[in-house]
Amino acid sequence: MKFPIHIERTEVSHLHEVDFNQLQFGKWYSDHMFVAEWRHGRWVDCHIIPFGNLPFSPASSALHYGQIIFEGMKAFRGPDGTPLLFRPEMNRLRFNLSAERMGMPTVPEALWHDALNELIWLDRRWIPQQEGASLYVRPFMFATDRFIGIRPTEFFKFIIITSPAGLYYSRPVKVLTMEHYVRAFPGGVGYAKAAGNYGATMLPLREALQQGYDQVLWLDGIERRYVQEIGTMNVFFVIDETVLTPELDGTILEGVTRDSLITLLKDKGIRVEERKIDINELIQAGREGRLQDAFGTGTAASVVAISEIRHRQNTVQLPPVEERSWWKQLKAELDGIKYGTRPDPYGWRVPVQSKLVAAVLN
Repeated sequence: MKFPIHIERTEVSHLHEVDFNQLQFGKWYSDHMFVAEWRHGRWVDCHIIPFGNLPFSPASSALHYGQIIFEGMKAFRGPDGTPLLFRPEMNRLRFNLSAERMGMPTVPEALWHDALNELIWLDRRWIPQQEGASLYVRPFMFATDRFIGIRPTEFFKFIIITSPAGLYYSRPVKVLTMEHYVRAFPGGVGYAKAAGNYGATMLPLREALQQGYDQVLWLDGIERRYVQEIGTMNVFFVIDETVLTPELDGTILEGVTRDSLITLLKDKGIRVEERKIDINELIQAGREGRLQDAFGTGTAASVVAISEIRHRQNTVQLPPVEERSWWKQLKAELDGIKYGTRPDPYGWRVPVQSKLVAAVLN
C-alpha cells in the first residue's frame, strides 16, 4: 500500500539560529515535521509541514487517559555527508509493539520508511557535523478522539519531529535505588515506550537529584530486589569478566542499543548473561572488588559509564572511568558503525534515501 506524502516547505529556515558547538539535548527543533491521521481504520492525510504547534481539542482522549507512545532514534552524518540511520526497522517493530499494548493502530513499513526518509532528507542540513552529535528523531502517536469516557479509541495522530542534539550525559552517572516507588510490574506496560511510564518517574527522579544522584536504578515491583533499568536506559554490569543485564521479562524496554551491544559482546566470545540480577549481588561484588564495570545504554545516551550505585545505606564506588575498558570500547565500536567510520557486518547502518523530496528539489 502506498501513502502519498504532501510536502509544504517552510518559507524561513531557523537553522542559522542554532549554535551547533553548544548543542543541548531537546532544545532545538528542525524546520519540518511529519504528520499523519488515523481515521476510519486507515492512515490518511500524510504531510510534511513546517514545525509548529498542533491544534487539537481539550477533550482529546490522550490528554485525559495517557494513550500516547513514542520512539527514540538518531540520524548521523557519514564521512561523505550521507545521512545515516541505525536499525530503523527495530524501532518500527518496537513502536508497533507499544501501539498494540496501548490499543493503538500499527504503522506499516512503507509509511514508516517513507516518512522517516523524506523528513530527514529534507532537513539533512540539521544533522550536526560535530563529534558525538546527531539528529535525534522522535516518532510518536497519540489518541485524538473528542470524547471524555473510557472506550477503544478510533482517531490518532502519528507525528515525527527531529532535533539536533549533543550528548545526553556529559559525564558518568550516579544512580540509587528506591524501594517505595515502582516503575513496572509483570502484566503492565513496562516493555512499551508509553508516555505514562516516564511521567510516573518524575517525582522519584526529583528526589534522586535532590540527593545528588542522576537517575533511579529501578527494582522489580514485587520483591523490590531485582534490577530492571535506569530511568532513561537499559543497564549492564561486568562481574568477573561476565557481562550481566536484566532479562526481558515484560517489565523493561527491549533497547536497540542493548540488543546491539549483546550482539557485539557475543561475537567477541565474551560471556553475556540475560537474567535476574539481585541488587544485593551487585553490592557484594562491589565490596569484594569484583564489579569491574557498570554502564547504561540507550538511543539518547548511547553508552554511558556509571560511577556510583547506592542501595539503602550501601554505596558502591566503581573504578575510575579511565581505568575501565568495557564501556569505552563498546561505545567506540558502536559509534563507529553508526557514523560510518567502521565496518558494519550486521547491516545495521541504513543510508537515508529520498524519492519525493529529491525529485521536488531537483
